[in-house]
Order: sequence, then C-alpha cells, then structure tokens
Amino acid sequence: MAIMAAQASPLDESLLHGKHEQENLRDDEVNDVEEQLLPPCSTDGASFYGTGGASFYGTDGASFWRSCLNLSNVISGIGMLSVPYALSQGGWLSLALFALVGAVCYYTGKLIDRCMRADRSVKSYPDIGHLAFGAHGRTAIGLVMYVELYLVAISFLILEGDNLDKLLPSTVVELLGYRVHGKQLFVLVAAAVILPTTWLKNLSMLAYVSAVGLVASVALTASLVWAGVAEKGFHMKGSSLLNLSGLPTALSLYFVCFAGHGVFPTVYTSMRAKRDFPKVLLISSLLCSLNYALTAVLGYLIYGEDVQAQVTLNLPTGKLYTRIAILTTLITPLAKYALVIQPVTTAIEEKFSTAVATENKGLTRVLTSTAVVISTVVLACTVPFFGYLMSFIGSSLNVTVAVLFPCLSYLKIYLPQGVSRIEVAAIVGILVIGVSVAVVGTYTSLHQIIGTF
Repeated sequence: MAIMAAQASPLDESLLHGKHEQENLRDDEVNDVEEQLLPPCSTDGASFYGTGGASFYGTDGASFWRSCLNLSNVISGIGMLSVPYALSQGGWLSLALFALVGAVCYYTGKLIDRCMRADRSVKSYPDIGHLAFGAHGRTAIGLVMYVELYLVAISFLILEGDNLDKLLPSTVVELLGYRVHGKQLFVLVAAAVILPTTWLKNLSMLAYVSAVGLVASVALTASLVWAGVAEKGFHMKGSSLLNLSGLPTALSLYFVCFAGHGVFPTVYTSMRAKRDFPKVLLISSLLCSLNYALTAVLGYLIYGEDVQAQVTLNLPTGKLYTRIAILTTLITPLAKYALVIQPVTTAIEEKFSTAVATENKGLTRVLTSTAVVISTVVLACTVPFFGYLMSFIGSSLNVTVAVLFPCLSYLKIYLPQGVSRIEVAAIVGILVIGVSVAVVGTYTSLHQIIGTF
C-alpha cells in the first residue's frame, strides 16, 4: 500500500540540524524513564478518541504495543461504517485515492511527531499551534477541534437512531400526547441513556469501554464476510470503475477514516519511549488501512450501488450477524459521546467560571451538559443523512486538522533552521491537495445536506 511507500521516501527523514534537533537527541536518551502522563480527559480532543488517562498505563508510560493498540483505536472509528459507501461514490479506482489519503495522513502524522520534538513543553495539539503561530494559532486550532467534536457527537446520535431503528423496527411510543417513532425515537432514547454520563466530572473510566471500538471494527468486517457467504454473495453487478461526480464525497469520507491527528500529541506524550512513535504510527496506520480497505471492498461487492451510508443498515433484519454488527457498533458511540462532548462543555463552563460561585459549579456542569446534549439531539433529528454529515466533517474539519495544520506548523517551526527543497515541494503539494479537497468537499456536502430539506 502507498503508506508503506511513504516510509522509504526521502521525505521521511528530516534534514534539519538546528538546535531543536540536538535537543531531540538528548530527549531520546531519557525517554525510557521519562514519566509523561496522559491526562484522563484532555481538552485538546484526546477524550474523543478514548485514549484514557495516565492511570490506564501506570506511571512509566505506555509500552510500545499498548501504544499501537491506543493509536489504532484513535484511527479506527466510525469511518468504518461509511467506507463502503465512499467506495460506491467514487468507484473502484477511488481505492487509489484511499491509499493516497492514507499515505498523506501517515506523513502528516510524522510531521506532528517532529513538531512535538521541536520543544519539550509541547504536550497537545493546541500547544503545537501556539509554538508555530502564537496565541492566535492556539485559538484557531482549538476552535476547529471544538466544532469537529460537536459535529461528531451529532453523528453519534444519528448513528444510534438509524441502527436502533434497524434493530427494532416499527417501534412507537406515546410521549406527551405525541407519537414518536423511527429514528427520532431512538435518538431520544440514546440521548436519555447518554445524558447522565455527561454530568460526570471524571470520565476516565469510560475510556475502558471505548476500547471496544476495535472489537466493533473487527465484528463489522466479520459480519460482512458472513453476509456475503450466507446471503447476498460477492459480485460486481452495478459497480462502477470511476464516478467523477462522487469523488468529492469519497475523498471526504476517506479523510474521516484517517483523521485522528488531534490526539496524536496526547498518544505521543503518553508513550514510555517517544522515539518509537513513528513505528507505532506506521503499524497502526497499516493495520487500520487493511481493515478499512477490506470492509470497503466487501461492502461494495455485496451491495454494489445500493450500499448505504452506514453499511450496517444494508444487513438483513433478524439475522444473528446483523445483531452482532449493530450491537457492537452501538456500544462505542454510547461510551464515547460523553468523552467527545466533554471538552466542549468544559470550554463553555470556563467562560462562566468567573461569574459562578464555587459551590454552584456542579449545577453549572449539569445545566451546561444538558443544554449541549439537547442541542445535539435537535440537530441529529434535523440532519437526515449520516453520510452527508460525515462528508462535511471530513472535508471541512478533518482535512484542516489532519493535513493543513500539520504542514503549516511544520514549515513555520522548521523553515528558519532549513528544510530540503524536496520536502518543501512535497508539503506544498500536500497543501494544494488538502485545500482542494476542503473547498470542493465542503461545497458538495453542504449542497447535499441543504438539498434534503
């Protein structure tokens, strides 16, 4: 795959020899005993990906293989559900773009690693923004990440509503004189289950549950294999080689698959031997790429052009493998919603912290969290299609976090010390690709969302 090619590329090695690089050599000598702890609920977005707290690893930091598991959990997310739909939108040749996106995101992950090594005080993604662009850089990347987390929380509720409706069709409930049914009913049910978890101050225990996301990914792939063998079979009927009109959507969804860059610095900080982060990144990227590609190919072979934005919705009702796929898929959003929305509610709380007495902060947290949950419920019931929202997140926000910001920060930090022309040319090319995807993908996804009303 193209990701492997990135490892051997001349772009993989930094050609810098300034004072930052000399400090990095000394840093590596003490990494094995350095106690860099992962905060249990970081406001930089780490909580979204469920990487957990320092106590999750012990005081010596995360081992190599636990870091691989950790980073794989970061990369492998709800993009698994939409990758067959992305392939159907772009056609078989779009798999080449999938590999390209994987390679680009792997390389920009390496750039984040180098930015982290530039200054030992850098612990989070906003810290990189501050190092590169000052206070304005921290504010800009923080704002993008908060919006991203908020929209992902909405996508979780849409996912819950659609799949529970698939699992329990024709369910109707009388609520305050109104008959509530279908997706809206289950969005409300999911929100009612989730709401108490958002009131908790310490969410580190939910990180254990969120690790089931990896199990859910494997279960989904296994269910598609089961469905292909037992039911529909594997065929090429109705599948296209290339669909130019669908490429913007496909590209945006491919970026959703690989965009976990906001939490890379937190995983890096949690590691016992930080010099091993590039190896951890390579192994995690390859494993997740293979699982994504297998899921995309299986889903498209089985359902062709009829594959839905959430492939679980294509699975036949009442089958055991359908129940397994949906249940494992539903657990992760239930566990991760509170982790996703916590940085957003914390930021809102901080705005009112000076005006609220200490004894009332608990009540403020409950009211703020409840208001945020209600707002996501309203939007989840309003935005009708999971795929369109994920496409918007991928094109407008994930591309910014995973491509544009790492490239710009790296150039800003390291250009004064000297960067090779080859590397500069490659980064400029990546920036051009990123901006193109962001502009075209955002326009396309917004046009699709608006067109459904």
